[in-house]
Amino acid sequence: MEFIMKKTLVTILIFLSIIALILQFGIRPLEGLLNLKERAGLRVESTPKTKIFIDNKEVGEVPYQEENFSEGEYLISLKDEASGSATLWSGYVKLNGGTLSVVNRDIQKTQALSSGEVITLEKGAGVTIISNPSGAEVLMDGVIIGRTPLIYTEIISGEHQFLLSKDSFLKRTIRATLIDGYNLTLNADLAISEAELTKLPTPPVTALPQVLIKQTPTGFLRVRDKASLNGKEIAQVKPGESLTLLEESGEWFKVRLPDGQEGYISSQYAEKKNQ
Repeated sequence: MEFIMKKTLVTILIFLSIIALILQFGIRPLEGLLNLKERAGLRVESTPKTKIFIDNKEVGEVPYQEENFSEGEYLISLKDEASGSATLWSGYVKLNGGTLSVVNRDIQKTQALSSGEVITLEKGAGVTIISNPSGAEVLMDGVIIGRTPLIYTEIISGEHQFLLSKDSFLKRTIRATLIDGYNLTLNADLAISEAELTKLPTPPVTALPQVLIKQTPTGFLRVRDKASLNGKEIAQVKPGESLTLLEESGEWFKVRLPDGQEGYISSQYAEKKNQ
């Protein structure tokens, strides 16, 4: 009985201590201590079906949804389902606690013909709309509200339909829901129309030198955003892959990846191919 009373007393003291801390400092300082921060969610969809990599780690294939992320910025990559190596789209997406971020991509044979959007929510109000290219006209629920980039605050919570249009590009329709107390951000890529694509001048083709990735102790080679070991890792390549060589910088090669990203690799683990 005495043991039970002591245990009960300890529990009461702990509870009272937590209440005292909340009254003095508020709930936020306790979030990290007690791991009470809201988790963030991510949904990824694509046409055609792709494999999904998050921070260069394969996590599955579309459709994909996970709601147990820590808040923060993540590198999302969609790769060819068959090979799992060719990157079809890649971008950084911020995941905010208590919200679900959505990545939706329509992948075509060229980047210019591909389209899609990233939809996020963060504390605030209104809607922010960004497009590539900029200058797209935006209709919200059938009413013109401006051109991108656009911040629009005269919007009520609930589901809305956004239509983005620009000359020479295909129209893009996005349905998204605004929640009270949050800012809805739409970041859209528009696809050029095939008719316009045929009108673009074709420059003379000049073959750029290639480098071949050699064997490494780790089985892969990091691609960094600058020619330094302190550079941020933006991708990984595997032995046997060929990359376009853009320039040489001391012990580093500046290369272009198959998805169009540019970065630096150690020249120790790559060799120039004979043209």
